[in-house]
This record gives sequence, structure tokens and C-alpha cells, in this order.
Amino acid sequence: MDSLEAITKKIQSFCEARDWDKFHSPKDLAIGISTEANELLDLFRFKTAEDMDRMMSDEKKRSLISDELADVFYFLIRFAQMYDFDLLASLERKMTLNEERYSVERSRGSNVKYDQFLCDCEAGA
Repeated sequence: MDSLEAITKKIQSFCEARDWDKFHSPKDLAIGISTEANELLDLFRFKTAEDMDRMMSDEKKRSLISDELADVFYFLIRFAQMYDFDLLASLERKMTLNEERYSVERSRGSNVKYDQFLCDCEAGA
């Protein structure tokens, strides 16, 4: 399996060989991330839980999902490479922050955003 560094270099070489750096501004790469994420989302639009379960078991559907995940990953890696973001360090920092924001005691079994937790004084009210 390729490392993140190897994949980053492969994407960089691919883009540089095609002279695409000039098309990869922060705005354009962010649009690419969003566009591809929305193409992934579109695969699930109007699907029931049962439909999605079937999709996850269907190789053709999984292939479509895999392609969209790869497209999102490509744009994310390209953005980080072009503008010198260390994705692994960024993820570590964000996970540390999330551990503070989403304590196990307050967030277990809940999908409430951290800023919507009731303060202890409201919990008993």
C-alpha cells in the first residue's frame, strides 16, 4: 500500500505533467472538494436505509461510491500538497480538539454538536 507521501507525490507529478498548477488555486481546489463530495452525496439522495444497505452490498454501486471517495481524496491531497498543509498533523490536532469538545460522558450516543450541549445547570431543569 502506498503511503500518504507517495500518493501525494504521484498526484503532484500527474498534475505537473499536465501543467495544471495554474488551475489549482485554493478556491478552485475547495470547489473541487465540494463538487466531488456533492457527487458522493447525490448517490444517496432519496435513498432509504434499506436502499443504502443494498447499495453497500452491490459491487457496481460500491464502485461508484469508491470513485467519488477517490475524487474527494484527490482534491483534498492536492490542496494540502499545493499549499503545504500536513494532513496527518492537521488531523491529529483536530482529533485532540474534538476529544476536548466531545467528552465521552457528554457525547456518547449523541450526534449533538459540542456547542449545543446543555450546560450542567440546564440539564436538571
